[in-house]
Amino acid sequence: ISSYNGPTGWLGKKPLQEYVTALQTAQGQTGLQYSSRYIGSMVGDVHRTILYGGIFGYPADTKNKDGKLRLLYEAAPMSFLIEQGGGLSLTGKTRIMDLKPQKVHQRVPFLAGSYDDVMEMRSYYDACEDPEIIKRCLARLEGDSD
Repeated sequence: ISSYNGPTGWLGKKPLQEYVTALQTAQGQTGLQYSSRYIGSMVGDVHRTILYGGIFGYPADTKNKDGKLRLLYEAAPMSFLIEQGGGLSLTGKTRIMDLKPQKVHQRVPFLAGSYDDVMEMRSYYDACEDPEIIKRCLARLEGDSD
């Protein structure tokens, strides 16, 4: 199951667009076609992802280039719970739990789910050569995402 907020502005982000297309067309690593479900509540969507597997995303988009979820009281606590259950959560390339908060309301993209699904999604970001995406990923890691 894949669950993403959108698809307003993030479809233009090539790594995520390619990954979601691969899931929808059964061309991902599992060879299974993923269904899409999004109920609009991160807690509900992540709960379903933990129970049944898959990936949940609240990625950056054209309106919110640094994502919409706040690192300190949305992304990091949910990431902690997901990782305790054996999953993983990233901003695209960077593990959310590795980010050092720079301000109270700092926002980050949020992509989380089963370890294997998230690592497959990350491989699309690792292969991306878009200088804007690389710059934003590095800035987030260095705590310079303003």
